[in-house]
Amino acid sequence: MNKAYIPLFFFVSLFLLPLASHAQEQKKSKTLDQIIAVVNDHIVLKSEVDQQVQQYMMQMQQQQNRQIPFGKDIWYTVLQNIVDRYVMLDQAKLDSVTVSDDMVDQQIDQRISNYIQQVGSQKALEDRMGKSIVQIKADLRDDYRQQMIVQRFQQQKRDEITITRPEVEKYFNNIPKDSLPTIHEQVALSQIVAVPPPTENARKKARQLAEQLRDSVVNHGKTIEEMAKKYSDGPSASKGGHIPLISLDDLVPEYSAAATSLQPGEISHVVETSFGFHVIRLNKRVGDKIDTNHILIKIDKNSYDDSAAVNKLKAIKDSVLNNKDITFAEMARKHSEDPNTAPEGGRILNPQSGQRLIALDQLDPALYRIVLLLDNEGDISEPKKFTMGDKNNSKKAYRIVRLDKHIAEHVANLKQDYQRIKQAALQAKQSRIVQQWISNLRKQMYVEYKIPVPDKYKNT
Repeated sequence: MNKAYIPLFFFVSLFLLPLASHAQEQKKSKTLDQIIAVVNDHIVLKSEVDQQVQQYMMQMQQQQNRQIPFGKDIWYTVLQNIVDRYVMLDQAKLDSVTVSDDMVDQQIDQRISNYIQQVGSQKALEDRMGKSIVQIKADLRDDYRQQMIVQRFQQQKRDEITITRPEVEKYFNNIPKDSLPTIHEQVALSQIVAVPPPTENARKKARQLAEQLRDSVVNHGKTIEEMAKKYSDGPSASKGGHIPLISLDDLVPEYSAAATSLQPGEISHVVETSFGFHVIRLNKRVGDKIDTNHILIKIDKNSYDDSAAVNKLKAIKDSVLNNKDITFAEMARKHSEDPNTAPEGGRILNPQSGQRLIALDQLDPALYRIVLLLDNEGDISEPKKFTMGDKNNSKKAYRIVRLDKHIAEHVANLKQDYQRIKQAALQAKQSRIVQQWISNLRKQMYVEYKIPVPDKYKNT
C-alpha cells in the first residue's frame, strides 16, 4: 500500500478524547507496552500504532459510510507515518522551527470548543473526560506543539517547491484521455452588500435601555451578570454575559477598544457596535486576550429601513451600467458593507478552495437562485435579501450580484483549466519530493525497528 493513501498528518487530532486518553495511557504504560520502534530518543509503542489505526478506520468509515476492513498495509503504513513524524520533529528542532504558545493554545481552544458543541456543554465534556478543562488543555499541549512544529516544518519544505509550465503540460499529457475528468459548470461572481440601517427611533430606544441597565449596575447595586441574564440579547446571556478569554482580533474593533481602555472590574460607558449597544466589564487581560462580561441590547429587528438598502443598491447598479468609467469592483470597495468581499472588489471565493471559479452545485441556494437569472457575463442582479454571517453572528442584508465569468460543463483541458491542473501537478510534485526528502532524513537519523517490518514500508 502506498503511503499516499494515508497522508502523514491524517492522524493529527482526529478525535479529542482518544488523543487525550492516549497521551495519558502512553505515559502510564511505557514499561508495560511493547516497544516496536526507536527514533533517536523517541520510542514508538504498539498501542500508539493500534490506536491511530483505529482512528483512521473510524474516520474512513464516517467519510465513506461503510466498514473499512483492517489490513497489515494500514498498520505498517501508520507505523511508518509515526516514525517519519519523529524524524521530522527532530530535524525541525535542529532547524529551529518553533510555534508560539499562543498558536498552540489557539489550536487547543478551537478543538475543545468544537468538541463542547458536539457533547453539549463544557460540563458534559469535563464529566466525560473526568477532569477540568484546564487539565485537558495541559494534557494536550505537548502533543499539539509537536504536531504543529512538524506541520510547519513540512509546509516550509513544500513551499520551496515550484513548478514550470512545461511540467504542468507533461503532467496533463500523461493523463489518459479517457480518464480526463469532467469539469462541472462554473461561475465567477462578485457582490455588493448593503445592510438596512435601523430607524432612528429604534436605535434611540435600544440605547436608552442600555443606559438604564448600566445605571442599575453602576449606581444601584445590580450586578452585570443578573442584568445580562434578564435583559441581554447576546448568545452569552444565560451565562451572565460572560465571554471567556478571547483574542482581541476575534472581537469587533469597537468592543475591543472599549474593553481594553478599562481597568479590571471597571464598567464601560454604552458602546455601539454592529450588533447593538453593549455595557462591558473587563475581568482580566492576558496578553492580547481579554475576559469580559457584557450586556447586549439589539435594535428591534423589525425596525430597520429595508428600502434604504434596496435603493442604495439600485443606485449603485445604475451607476455601473450607465457610466463606463465606474466599475463594479470599484463600487464594491467603496460601498459594500460585507467586510469579507468588499476589500477584494466584491469577489466571492470558493470557501473550500479559495478559487474564483465555483461550481454551480457548490453555490449556496440563495446565490444559486440569483445566478439562474443572469444570462450573460456582466449581468447584474436586482437587490436580493439574504442572511450575512454565520448562525452565531448573522444579520439581514441585501446584495446585488454580478456574473463575472461563466464556463459551461466540459472535459478538462489546459486552456480553460490551467490553474486547476497546475495545482494538481504541483501537489503531486510536492508529495513526491517531500517523500524522498523524508526518506533521506530517515537515513541520517537513528531508526531501529524492534519487530520485522517489510522493506517496502520502510523505504516508500
